[in-house]
Amino acid sequence: MNINSQRLTESLDALGRIGAYTDESSGLTGVRRLAFSQEDGEGRRHVVAEMKAAGLDVTIDRIGNVYARRAGRDASARPVMAGSHIDSVATAGRFDGCLGVLGALEVIKTLNDAKVTTRRPLIVAFFSEEEGARFGTDMLGSAVAVGRIPLERAYALTDRDGQAVRAELERIGFLGSADVKLAPPHAYVECHIEQGPMLRAADIDIGIVTGVQAICWHELVITGRSAHAGTTPMNLRADPGVAASRVQLALREMVRSGRFSDQLRATMGVTQFQPGLVNVVPNRVVASVDIRHPDDAVLVRAEAELIGLYAQIAIEEKVTLTHRQSARTPDIGFAPKVEELVASSAAKRGFKAQRIVSGAGHDCQELSKLCPAGMVFVPGEYDGISHNPREFSTPKQCADGVNVLLDVLTALAEEQGP
Repeated sequence: MNINSQRLTESLDALGRIGAYTDESSGLTGVRRLAFSQEDGEGRRHVVAEMKAAGLDVTIDRIGNVYARRAGRDASARPVMAGSHIDSVATAGRFDGCLGVLGALEVIKTLNDAKVTTRRPLIVAFFSEEEGARFGTDMLGSAVAVGRIPLERAYALTDRDGQAVRAELERIGFLGSADVKLAPPHAYVECHIEQGPMLRAADIDIGIVTGVQAICWHELVITGRSAHAGTTPMNLRADPGVAASRVQLALREMVRSGRFSDQLRATMGVTQFQPGLVNVVPNRVVASVDIRHPDDAVLVRAEAELIGLYAQIAIEEKVTLTHRQSARTPDIGFAPKVEELVASSAAKRGFKAQRIVSGAGHDCQELSKLCPAGMVFVPGEYDGISHNPREFSTPKQCADGVNVLLDVLTALAEEQGP
């Protein structure tokens, strides 16, 4: 069997129009569907309607995760699940997460067209706030589903405007009633864009994902003392902006030093100055730190060194610096069985494939705690850029990945056992 590539492309385009915006610097059309926003609600209703049109039975849990079930020949067998997320960062493209959800739905449509019923039920899922772009904790919905984050803690998270998760879910109509504790499926598979340059640079069709690197996020609050920019001597200032700059430079030095190998990734993606006036020394800076490494033990060492640097910088710059670990996931290895099914499908279809560790976090790493799990990566154009309006995988690249997903899901769904 082969999926309908044109139908998949049209499906991605339709969802991509929800929350679309024009990027002022490039003139390109991007996507902005922050979790539990009005746009996210509209996107959710659109996808749920597509699920129901495909004959699926849809349930929504208390953190807003959506599960759409297709019956199998054996109703007592544990289901095979596939999916991802449809929420986005503020400067997204049309493919991140959406390919996994709509690709899994295209698999269902292909099976419907062929009148094929698998032994095991199939479930297409999309999980809440995977990005962490609004409420500061990535993979929120799937982390709640597997029990890593308690529901009440998730409900209490707030965005920059003080809006809480539970209230926002209720506002958009996706505060479901189903239990958030997910019963372990037989397996979980996720198709996703690589979000990086390696596959495209090597002219590879399919990435066989072996796992996800360890990730740590810190939220920094640096407090100093406001002062007039013209009358306050430099030696009498307590400038949190200088402290934030020193943290960023320290991150670069940690990477360049080689102390943590050349695999360490370090980013300061947020710096918010208060009061934010051109002629006033700021009194407060809120910033973020994102560090990642394929080896969790190395990331532990890097985080410990970084925390020591926070204290040193605070003393030297005469400021107060507090940090909060807003997200932390260890390195995850995926199930060899799923990896081999991906590799086998790619080979049979004549695709060039390569094993690859994911640099980005995904819902699949959470589901891997419950069941055998794995991912299919497809390459992206323009150096694989993601979280950007230029994010683009061709219709063929998308179809290739979803055809592999089709093979893997149907193979898993015919396996014997409970």
